[in-house]
Amino acid sequence: MVQVCEPQDYLDVLQSQRGGFSFENCKRNAHLAASAGIKPPTAMKSGTTICGIQLKDCVILAADTRATEGPMVADKNCQKLHYIAKNVFCAGAGTAADLEHTTQLMESQMELLRMATGTQTRVCTVVRRLSQMLFKHQGYIGCALVLGGVDISGPHLYQIYPHGSTDKLPFTTMGSGSLAAMAILESEYNENMSIEDGKKLVAKAIRAGIFNDLGSGGNIDVCVIEKDKGGVIFRGFEEPNPRLFKAQYKPFPKGTTPVLKTDIMKLVTVETDDVVMRD
Repeated sequence: MVQVCEPQDYLDVLQSQRGGFSFENCKRNAHLAASAGIKPPTAMKSGTTICGIQLKDCVILAADTRATEGPMVADKNCQKLHYIAKNVFCAGAGTAADLEHTTQLMESQMELLRMATGTQTRVCTVVRRLSQMLFKHQGYIGCALVLGGVDISGPHLYQIYPHGSTDKLPFTTMGSGSLAAMAILESEYNENMSIEDGKKLVAKAIRAGIFNDLGSGGNIDVCVIEKDKGGVIFRGFEEPNPRLFKAQYKPFPKGTTPVLKTDIMKLVTVETDDVVMRD
């Protein structure tokens, strides 16, 4: 016996959904992939190295600047450090469009919340909202974030995965070059180091990711978030891949090329200084 659903029943099911991701086509896509060999389009994987460390009075984030489209480099100086509030920034790895729009949406929500409450943005509030939004979409938003900020309870550093899980860590790194960067952070991190030493440490970690991962490259951007000063982004903090060969142009001296013949053609003959206009 085959049970046939009425169109009204299908509409009732759609109207009963109150948001979230719809999984009604998952079985269909799995059946098409198994029987007909049709593979649905997948998200493009990009290469990135991002990291962050938490010190006593501040949080320091860093990222590379290479954006890729498959095997090609799409942008050599991409901005991967995103503004959320004056005291909260994040470094993003994953799909560039998802990162851009997700961080802009969160920036808008945090500004509206700040204006409504009249208080400074809390880091835990941003983490909670990002975690709920990413979990609701079950990883289909390609955002891997290292989020840091300083609020009334001190500095905070979080790691947020695309599926919505979060970790609160003293130092962390994400992206395809994270293994090499984590090796540097695990061996040299110290919570008592100065801000300048912290900037050098995160730059060294990103540099390790750049030299050991084909998808990471470009320059190194660093963001320092302090309690009183807020966040400051240092674009182009370091250029790890300078050109080894620089062409130096030297003009040829006069007389290098011999002149065989000189000919001056007189095209206009000037008889007087007066110019006569004729119709």
